[in-house]
Amino acid sequence: MLYITKAAQQYLAELLKKQNTNTHIRLSVTNPGTLHAQCNLHYYTPKQNDSYNYLKIQFNQFAIYLEKIIAPFIQNTQIDIITDDLRTQITIQSPNLTNSIDNPSDNINKKITNNSSLTDRIKYVITQQINPQLAMHGGSVSLIKVNTDGMAILQFHGGCNGCSMALYTIKEGIEKTLKKFFPELKGVIDSTSHQRGKHSFY
Repeated sequence: MLYITKAAQQYLAELLKKQNTNTHIRLSVTNPGTLHAQCNLHYYTPKQNDSYNYLKIQFNQFAIYLEKIIAPFIQNTQIDIITDDLRTQITIQSPNLTNSIDNPSDNINKKITNNSSLTDRIKYVITQQINPQLAMHGGSVSLIKVNTDGMAILQFHGGCNGCSMALYTIKEGIEKTLKKFFPELKGVIDSTSHQRGKHSFY
């Protein structure tokens, strides 16, 4: 389920020596099963009732705790470190973070065929064609669903949330691109509750 290199184990153990006794590591996942999934490591002090909600993975000098519900997403996860002249950085490679919780083998970056569902094909085009462009502005978009009227329901994230150009991006960029690939699509709807802030690109 979870592999930590010897170098990373030693590095984490040294960090834990500076913490209170009985401090271990908790691994969490934000936005599991989506393009925006991300693994995080935290210091953690175990509690008596942890066994109900948490899995404990014991290593030589410490344990990793994680919520049972995220277990499918961290299968084959590897934790390592990269060291250069300036710093040591923890790296986490987790190939199943974006998998569907209902079908863990259904990776949204899998090879798409003509027999794939419309939803999967739209997600693939968003991943390969649209999000690399939005990433230059610190944003991204994800597909929520395709409704019964043939409209793709989308949600903006990051720098695109609250951006004053979002409507233009939807109509002139995303909608035209998706309809070019999928003529059966009637259009797109932005379901984002836009909140302008420092994260907004424009």
